[in-house]
Amino acid sequence: MSQITVTHAPSGVVRATVVRTARVTPHMVRVTLGGEDLRRFVYQGFDQWVRLAVPVHDETRFDNLSDRFDTRGYLRYLTLPRATRPVIRSYTIRDHRASGPDGTPEIDIDFVRHGDQGVAGPWADTVEPGVDVAFIDQGCGWVHVPADHVLLLADESGLPAVAGVLRDLPRDTTGHAFVELPDAADAQPVDAPAGMTVHWLPRTRGEAVGDLALAALRDLPWPDGVVRAFAVGESRLATGARRLLVSERGVPKTHVTFCGYWKAPARGH
Repeated sequence: MSQITVTHAPSGVVRATVVRTARVTPHMVRVTLGGEDLRRFVYQGFDQWVRLAVPVHDETRFDNLSDRFDTRGYLRYLTLPRATRPVIRSYTIRDHRASGPDGTPEIDIDFVRHGDQGVAGPWADTVEPGVDVAFIDQGCGWVHVPADHVLLLADESGLPAVAGVLRDLPRDTTGHAFVELPDAADAQPVDAPAGMTVHWLPRTRGEAVGDLALAALRDLPWPDGVVRAFAVGESRLATGARRLLVSERGVPKTHVTFCGYWKAPARGH
């Protein structure tokens, strides 16, 4: 369940090449993409996200992907031969540079790493420069509307989105950002307005994902005025934050943007 805006950008399928990779924290790998085709990509900042197509076979093709990843585009994707079909996952653009070292644009995408789980994370951990990828721009989920107080909540999967929103908020914004992490060492430098307090919440005692962020939100002294909120990451965290804000704090549903990026298995499984 989510309330994230999806925009089908006119740029369609954009091709790019892996330029370099870096381990930015113990559980986060950054993949930098570059190439001439990135000039067609219109960067908007905030939590702008894309459908990223990564190769999982030597014969992977990108030229037969639909320019729109709507229902029709997704159904077409499912009909593509598995031997040449890329894996497509949703990721936030962590940063953008109009001109990299070779003069072409670059974008950074951060991948959470938890061992060998999933497809895109392990791919990011082992991919070499020179590998081709593709993506479809889906716009920004966060739509900035003036408010007296901004609340941001995320786990590690939502950290790139929250970092982007913090970076691009007006500098006079006030509020709080609560970010859960697997480890304290996973905290990253963020460019936040002076009035935004960033709370790093490492799960050091085996807490379930979402427990710390939801507890911090519940214990927050409630501010006066108009509140806008953004909650992304594990499904229970995102939906739990929305439920708490709407049902317990009286925040209008239209003032809460939320999206579950993934779903944690039931405890004990």
